[in-house]
Amino acid sequence: VQLVESGGGLVQPGGSLRLSCATAGEISDWWAIAWFRQAPGKEREGVSCISTSDGSTMYADSVKARFTISRDNAKNTVYLQMNSLKPEDTAVYYCATDVLLGSDCLKLDEYDYWGQGTQVTVSS
Repeated sequence: VQLVESGGGLVQPGGSLRLSCATAGEISDWWAIAWFRQAPGKEREGVSCISTSDGSTMYADSVKARFTISRDNAKNTVYLQMNSLKPEDTAVYYCATDVLLGSDCLKLDEYDYWGQGTQVTVSS
């Protein structure tokens, strides 16, 4: 399984960005695809995830009502639409996937397959 993120960049506070995660390889039902982020000096944290079986989604409290995760099965791509961006959203954003063994798809240790990351900087 391979994952390639794109769409990061520099944006002003209050602005928007859409990240893309292109997937290659066999990702079938009972998998999850997630976005994590890691800011300098901080641990990697779960942002949002989507189940491939039923399309259910989860969001970290810090991004609820601002970020939206979606999946285009025809393009094998997962998106993260980020609105109302704040300076504290600045981080490297990673896409991850694996078979979902538990009920919390925002847990870091659920995932063995990772992309290379894309930088998001929110600054005026």
